[in-house]
Amino acid sequence: MRVIDADGHCVEKDVELSEYASYLGKPLAGAYGVGSMPLFPSLDGWFRVAGDKLAGGDVEHWRNFLDATGIELSFLYPTSGLAFGLIQDVEWAVSLAQAYNQWLYERYLRQDARLRGVAMIPVHDPVRAAQELRRAVQELGFRAGLLPSATLLHRGYGDPFFDPIYAEAERLNVPLAVHGAPSQGFGFDWSTSFIVTHALEHPIPLLIQCTHMLLGGVFDRFPRLRVAYLESGAGWLPFLIDRLEEEVERRAARWCPTLKASPREVLQRGNLYVSCEVEETTLPWVAQAIGEDQILFASDYPHERDREAFLGDIPAFVERSDLDERLKAKILYDNACRFYAL
Repeated sequence: MRVIDADGHCVEKDVELSEYASYLGKPLAGAYGVGSMPLFPSLDGWFRVAGDKLAGGDVEHWRNFLDATGIELSFLYPTSGLAFGLIQDVEWAVSLAQAYNQWLYERYLRQDARLRGVAMIPVHDPVRAAQELRRAVQELGFRAGLLPSATLLHRGYGDPFFDPIYAEAERLNVPLAVHGAPSQGFGFDWSTSFIVTHALEHPIPLLIQCTHMLLGGVFDRFPRLRVAYLESGAGWLPFLIDRLEEEVERRAARWCPTLKASPREVLQRGNLYVSCEVEETTLPWVAQAIGEDQILFASDYPHERDREAFLGDIPAFVERSDLDERLKAKILYDNACRFYAL
C-alpha cells in the first residue's frame, strides 16, 4: 500500500539553528550565544533526554528510514520546538519562527523532496503569524502550519483573536495542526511520575483546544478550514463529539448562541482530522463513529523508540484482520492527500 506519514519529526539542534541567526531580525540577531541558553523553552521540568531515544532525526537518517519503510512523503513537525507556545517574548517568537522555518527548509526540504514542511507560526501575534504562514507556503513550499497545544496566552484557539491565522490558512488552502507535548498548565504539574505526565500531556490539551475551536465557532467563520489533532490516537474524538453534542443541545442558547454548525456537523463535513496509533484496538469502532475519511497515519519517527521498532509499524497495520483494505488505504494514504491538499 502507498503510505504518507502525516506526522514525523525533525530534531532541532541549537548550533544548527544559530546558523540562520540572520532571520532573527536586527533586535535579536546578535543576542543569542551558542551553548549558553536553549532557543526554545523546556517542555516542562522533566529531564526528558534520560528516557527518550532519538534514532537520529537528521536528513540522512530520514532518507534511510523512508527507503526502508517505503513511505512516500513525511510531514515534519518540531521536537523541542513543540514548546514554542511557551515563549513569552512576542518578538522572539516571531523571529525564531522565521529562523526555524528557514532552517527546516535548508536542512531537510531542499535535501529530499519526500520531506515536507509544517510551518512554525507565532500564534502570539496572529497577524504576523499569518504573514509567516504565507511566506512559508509561497516561498518555501510548506504545506501546513503548526498550532502548539500549550501556550501562555490565556486563550483557547476558539477565540476570534486567532482569526487572522485561520483566514490565511483557508485562503492558502493549507491545513493547521494542533500538536501536543508540553505538560504545563493542564492539571498534572504536581505529578511526580513521568509516565503519568507523558500519558496525559498529549490528549488533554487536544481535548481542550478542539473543544474551544468547536464551541467557539471557528468552523462557522471558516467553513473550509482543515485542522488535525496529532499524536494522541483517535479514540478521544468520538467521545468528545458525543459529549459536546449533548452540551450544545442543553446550553448553546446561552453560552454560544451564534453557533451555526454542531460539532457532529463540523466533523461530517470534513473540517476535523485525527492521527491514529497503528495498534489502537478501538480503531474499527472509531472509523465507524467519526467516518473513514479523517483518520491519518503518523510515524512519530524518531521519537522515543529504536529505529527497528518503527520498521514494524506499517507491516503490522497492513496485516490487521479487523480493518478492511479500503480503510487501511485511506488511513495510510488517501486521507493525508486530502488533508494536506496534495
